[in-house]
Amino acid sequence: MTGFLHIVVPHEKFELVIGRDALTSYRFGTGAAEHLFCRHCGVKSFYQPRSHPEAWSVNANCLDEPVELAVEKFDGANWEQAKANLDARD
Repeated sequence: MTGFLHIVVPHEKFELVIGRDALTSYRFGTGAAEHLFCRHCGVKSFYQPRSHPEAWSVNANCLDEPVELAVEKFDGANWEQAKANLDARD
């Protein structure tokens, strides 16, 4: 519902050029994921997902230029099983 279209980017391939001082974060549930929001407008452009602790999840809808993506569904209501299915493919 929030319109987040995930692009998983390894930490070493991600650089936040500007705006770090405008970010605020929160954690809930297990505390493994760090959700980052713009403290001015509330947009979540990227965050640290618990499903990929070695990467950021970037919201494709927040990029200046569109990117071509292959979209795969992930059942967040049944997170543990969805993550196990994802890991089985690797």
